[in-house]
Amino acid sequence: MSQDKTLHMVQKEIDEYIGQFKEGYFPPFEMLARMSEELGELAREVHHVYGMKKKKESEAEKSMEEELGDLFFVLVCFANAQNIDMQHALDRVMNKFKSRDQNRWTLKEEE
Repeated sequence: MSQDKTLHMVQKEIDEYIGQFKEGYFPPFEMLARMSEELGELAREVHHVYGMKKKKESEAEKSMEEELGDLFFVLVCFANAQNIDMQHALDRVMNKFKSRDQNRWTLKEEE
Protein backbone atom coordinates (compact mmCIF):
# COMPACT_ATOMS: atom_id res chain seq x y z
CA MET A 1 0.00 0.00 0.00
CA SER A 2 1.43 3.37 -0.96
CA GLN A 3 1.57 6.35 1.35
CA ASP A 4 -0.71 9.32 0.77
CA LYS A 5 1.00 12.07 -1.20
CA THR A 6 0.49 15.80 -0.99
CA LEU A 7 0.10 17.78 -4.19
CA HIS A 8 3.61 19.15 -3.60
CA MET A 9 4.95 15.60 -3.42
CA VAL A 10 3.13 14.66 -6.62
CA GLN A 11 4.47 17.69 -8.45
CA LYS A 12 8.01 16.93 -7.26
CA GLU A 13 7.77 13.26 -8.24
CA ILE A 14 6.55 14.09 -11.73
CA ASP A 15 9.16 16.85 -12.11
CA GLU A 16 11.92 14.42 -11.17
CA TYR A 17 10.57 11.86 -13.63
CA ILE A 18 10.37 14.36 -16.51
CA GLY A 19 13.72 15.90 -15.52
CA GLN A 20 15.60 12.74 -16.45
CA PHE A 21 14.82 13.25 -20.15
CA LYS A 22 16.54 15.73 -22.48
CA GLU A 23 13.22 16.73 -24.02
CA GLY A 24 11.75 17.89 -20.70
CA TYR A 25 8.22 19.22 -20.65
CA PHE A 26 6.32 19.68 -23.90
CA PRO A 27 5.56 23.25 -25.04
CA PRO A 28 2.23 24.67 -23.77
CA PHE A 29 0.16 24.01 -26.90
CA GLU A 30 1.38 20.41 -27.15
CA MET A 31 0.62 19.94 -23.46
CA LEU A 32 -2.86 21.33 -23.99
CA ALA A 33 -3.37 18.98 -26.93
CA ARG A 34 -2.28 16.03 -24.75
CA MET A 35 -4.70 17.15 -22.02
CA SER A 36 -7.51 17.32 -24.59
CA GLU A 37 -6.60 13.85 -25.85
CA GLU A 38 -6.64 12.39 -22.34
CA LEU A 39 -9.94 14.11 -21.55
CA GLY A 40 -11.40 12.58 -24.72
CA GLU A 41 -10.23 9.13 -23.63
CA LEU A 42 -11.86 9.66 -20.23
CA ALA A 43 -15.07 10.81 -21.92
CA ARG A 44 -15.05 7.67 -24.05
CA GLU A 45 -14.73 5.46 -20.95
CA VAL A 46 -17.54 7.33 -19.18
CA HIS A 47 -19.68 6.87 -22.27
CA HIS A 48 -18.92 3.15 -22.34
CA VAL A 49 -19.88 2.73 -18.69
CA TYR A 50 -22.82 5.13 -18.36
CA GLY A 51 -23.87 5.96 -21.89
CA MET A 52 -25.62 4.19 -24.72
CA LYS A 53 -22.41 3.37 -26.60
CA LYS A 54 -21.05 0.20 -25.11
CA LYS A 55 -17.52 -1.03 -25.75
CA LYS A 56 -16.87 -3.34 -28.69
CA GLU A 57 -15.47 -6.77 -27.89
CA SER A 58 -12.35 -5.88 -29.88
CA GLU A 59 -11.63 -2.71 -27.85
CA ALA A 60 -8.94 -2.78 -25.18
CA GLU A 61 -10.06 -2.85 -21.57
CA LYS A 62 -9.35 0.46 -19.84
CA SER A 63 -10.80 2.05 -16.76
CA MET A 64 -11.93 5.49 -15.71
CA GLU A 65 -9.29 5.30 -12.97
CA GLU A 66 -6.54 4.80 -15.56
CA GLU A 67 -7.86 7.60 -17.76
CA LEU A 68 -8.20 9.99 -14.80
CA GLY A 69 -4.63 9.13 -13.83
CA ASP A 70 -3.41 9.92 -17.35
CA LEU A 71 -5.29 13.24 -17.36
CA PHE A 72 -3.98 14.15 -13.89
CA PHE A 73 -0.40 13.35 -14.93
CA VAL A 74 -0.60 15.68 -17.94
CA LEU A 75 -2.32 18.37 -15.84
CA VAL A 76 0.51 18.25 -13.30
CA CYS A 77 3.08 18.33 -16.11
CA PHE A 78 1.38 21.46 -17.46
CA ALA A 79 1.39 23.08 -14.00
CA ASN A 80 5.04 22.19 -13.45
CA ALA A 81 6.06 23.55 -16.84
CA GLN A 82 4.31 26.82 -15.99
CA ASN A 83 5.70 26.95 -12.42
CA ILE A 84 2.20 26.75 -10.94
CA ASP A 85 1.86 25.43 -7.39
CA MET A 86 -1.16 23.12 -7.62
CA GLN A 87 -1.80 23.26 -3.87
CA HIS A 88 -1.95 27.05 -3.99
CA ALA A 89 -4.17 26.94 -7.09
CA LEU A 90 -6.55 24.46 -5.47
CA ASP A 91 -6.67 26.44 -2.22
CA ARG A 92 -7.62 29.58 -4.16
CA VAL A 93 -10.36 27.72 -6.06
CA MET A 94 -11.78 26.17 -2.87
CA ASN A 95 -11.87 29.58 -1.18
CA LYS A 96 -13.69 30.98 -4.21
CA PHE A 97 -16.28 28.18 -4.19
CA LYS A 98 -16.77 28.35 -0.42
CA SER A 99 -17.47 32.09 -0.53
CA ARG A 100 -19.13 32.63 -3.91
CA ASP A 101 -21.19 29.45 -3.96
CA GLN A 102 -21.92 29.02 -0.25
CA ASN A 103 -25.69 29.40 -0.80
CA ARG A 104 -25.93 27.96 -4.30
CA TRP A 105 -26.58 24.34 -3.33
CA THR A 106 -28.90 22.70 -0.84
CA LEU A 107 -26.96 21.48 2.20
CA LYS A 108 -27.60 17.98 3.50
CA GLU A 109 -29.52 17.93 6.72
CA GLU A 110 -27.58 16.85 9.77
CA GLU A 111 -28.66 13.56 11.28
